[in-house]
Amino acid sequence: MLLTIATTIEPATDLGYLLHKNPARMHTADVGFGTAHVLFAEATAARCQAALLLEVDPVALVRRAGHTRQAGLWQYVNDRPYVASSFLSVALGRMFGTAMTGRCKERPALASTQIPLQIWLPVLPCRGGEPLLRRLFEPLGYGVTATALPLDPQFPDWGDSSYLAVTLTTTAVLRDVLEQLYVLLPVLDDDKHYWVGAPEVAKLLRRGGQWLAQHPEHELIARRYLRHDRQLTRDALARLVADEVADPDSTDAASDEAEAAVERAITGRTAERSPGLHEQRIAAVTELIGAAGARRVLDLGCGSGKLIAALLKLASVQHVTGMDVSYAAVQKAARRLRIDRMSPRAAERVELLHGSLTYTDERLAGYDAAAVVEVIEHIEPSRLAAFEQVLFGRARPGLIVLSTPNAEYNELFESLPAGQLRHADHRFEWTRAQFADWAGTVAARHGYQVRLSGVGPADGRAGCPTQLAVFTR
Repeated sequence: MLLTIATTIEPATDLGYLLHKNPARMHTADVGFGTAHVLFAEATAARCQAALLLEVDPVALVRRAGHTRQAGLWQYVNDRPYVASSFLSVALGRMFGTAMTGRCKERPALASTQIPLQIWLPVLPCRGGEPLLRRLFEPLGYGVTATALPLDPQFPDWGDSSYLAVTLTTTAVLRDVLEQLYVLLPVLDDDKHYWVGAPEVAKLLRRGGQWLAQHPEHELIARRYLRHDRQLTRDALARLVADEVADPDSTDAASDEAEAAVERAITGRTAERSPGLHEQRIAAVTELIGAAGARRVLDLGCGSGKLIAALLKLASVQHVTGMDVSYAAVQKAARRLRIDRMSPRAAERVELLHGSLTYTDERLAGYDAAAVVEVIEHIEPSRLAAFEQVLFGRARPGLIVLSTPNAEYNELFESLPAGQLRHADHRFEWTRAQFADWAGTVAARHGYQVRLSGVGPADGRAGCPTQLAVFTR
């Protein structure tokens, strides 16, 4: 069974550093059920391709299982040595284990950088066919090309088999791609060659990282990965939900209560005040976009759609596209906006997308303005470079309005312990100096000018609770 990984990043031979494998020689290891090899079919500055070749020994498998005396012919003659399955996942972990941790001593910056990648799987069992293949990989930002393999090339009238020849293309961090392949190969095959117990739940959550909880097919992935064990699947899904902390803007009631709590902590006044901090952010962003005369607007990290609703009230705005990494949030935005009840003309003004801000997405191109409100602090610091490239390098709207919490203001929150972030899902919170440094660097790198300000009640020493950056190209 075979899997290849190729890149065209220059120099492409850096792929060897990322995989921790020297392109000049073949690497071999015993994986228990056979032998795994890593070799480089091509290694030039323009293109580098590494191949993982796995030789499965079916006789050894039967003997290890203790079926020597009663083994049927099917146990020796089957598709397992030739198709991408859980055997290949184990080999991935064995041969590319260090790469899957995201460590690279020789190229530390590259290990967290999105690079162009092409994955080829010549024989992939897919119980669910090409539609399932696309449902699993396209939400993660992959381009998918699949060809059904015939049952027998000499007899085309016999029709196609359940196997696909697949090419996946993406621009992503190599670690993420390896972990996604590790999880999804046995899911597509809908089988595993080993017993599945409680440790598999932890393995799934570890390899799933952030992407699994946000994947629209996370239930199917968990169920198949855990071999349809109901208790293990329930456990995995419960832990996924627990790890995916709800956005304060996820529902009307939760949003109102969250904003009331913030305002009470800031001002000492009751929730009867108006407007709240969240409403002030929406008003500030809406005013800036309206003043710019933007016609086509992106709301990235749209949550439940409050900002979209405000933007649609602007006469100058002709179209608003909201995108969120949470499929549930996209559904809630659709309900809030009542898209199903809009007239055809009104419905043409709004579009909702499910997607990630750390994966290149051509759907984000061609907009006048983009709003990114309280979003970047939910992104891992190692993924900020990918976010920067997606928004500033590829989408390149004329105006970008971006907000994030001001960490210096946290000491004024009486209910917030010292050193604790405002939200359990925040990966970081910047001081004003840190935010200014990041914004200035990004603006200079991509041909933007940036102006910084704040939203909310200002403190003479700590500033405003929300930081705001306005980028103009």
